[in-house]
Amino acid sequence: MRPLLHPSPDTLRPEAILHALSDPERAAIFAEIAGVECLQRCSVLANTGERVIPKSSLSQHFKVLRDAGLIRSERHGVEMRNYSRCTEIDRRFPGLLRTILAAYGLGPAEA
Repeated sequence: MRPLLHPSPDTLRPEAILHALSDPERAAIFAEIAGVECLQRCSVLANTGERVIPKSSLSQHFKVLRDAGLIRSERHGVEMRNYSRCTEIDRRFPGLLRTILAAYGLGPAEA
């Protein structure tokens, strides 16, 4: 399996974060991950409200979030677990995530 790449905090770009969170479904997925204390499995996040997200679409959403530096993903057997990088992002861009998620009405990200 290919290793998962995660950008370091000093290389995070605000335009990548804005692009990743420009999709309402992806923003809802990220808000769900950011709003919990523990790691989230991909399968738990397949249902984000009114519809179930297909596995292929969900994988693409996670890739965009990971490439932007918003989440860290870890493989555990056949399961992929995700957690937010809110603290790292908030140190670099104070208040950015909280403002974006508040604009969607998703509540503040934990910083």
